[in-house]
Amino acid sequence: MPQEREKQMEETVKLLGTKGSPLSHRAEVALRLKEVKFEFLNEDLAHKSDMLLRYNPIHKKVPVLVHGEKPIAESLIVIEYVDEAFEGYNILPRDPYERAMARFWARFIDEKVIPAFWMSCWTDGETQKGFIAQSKETLTTLQRQLEGKRFFGGDSIGLVDLAGCMIAFWFAVLQEVAGINLLNEEDYPVLCRWAEDYCRVGAVSESLLDRNLLVAHFASKKERIFATKAPVYD
Repeated sequence: MPQEREKQMEETVKLLGTKGSPLSHRAEVALRLKEVKFEFLNEDLAHKSDMLLRYNPIHKKVPVLVHGEKPIAESLIVIEYVDEAFEGYNILPRDPYERAMARFWARFIDEKVIPAFWMSCWTDGETQKGFIAQSKETLTTLQRQLEGKRFFGGDSIGLVDLAGCMIAFWFAVLQEVAGINLLNEEDYPVLCRWAEDYCRVGAVSESLLDRNLLVAHFASKKERIFATKAPVYD
């Protein structure tokens, strides 16, 4: 087993992703926290590469981690794989119960927090009011989980923090483009403080696209997003 693990550590690591995508960001930060040497292959999702289609034929999306010749898709799965395959920094807690709770809150972010906020940005009228109410409820619930801690993982970044990267950086961009004021310091001081701390971490800041470029990206697609409601951040 030790020899097999050493061989794994020596295999080449490639990350197929898109700069500016929060899902790719999750995987990239996980690799940086583990200090894994990797090659980032930037994908143009309008013209998907043969490599992406070969390694992720089911969803045809990023991120895809390729370790040796083994592909791993979906950002949260990639994070867990990186944590288990490489030594060093612990992204998930070692305690089984705490690991289960981290997985629960990561899924809560993906299944509840992000969809409600996204739809709050790209709807109007009574429909938007309903999504804003949902978003406030999920953000309040999430903020309670963070009270008394610097990060969701405690004193250091963990799985839930990586899952919440879109809240930390992308939400401010989205609401600027959409013209709403949902996530703010007055209503969510703990979440906003966490967002600042998260973005200051070296492994994180090195993986973030310039904010002005992101604003321009979403602004250029605003009409299409409003019409389709389809996510354009992956």
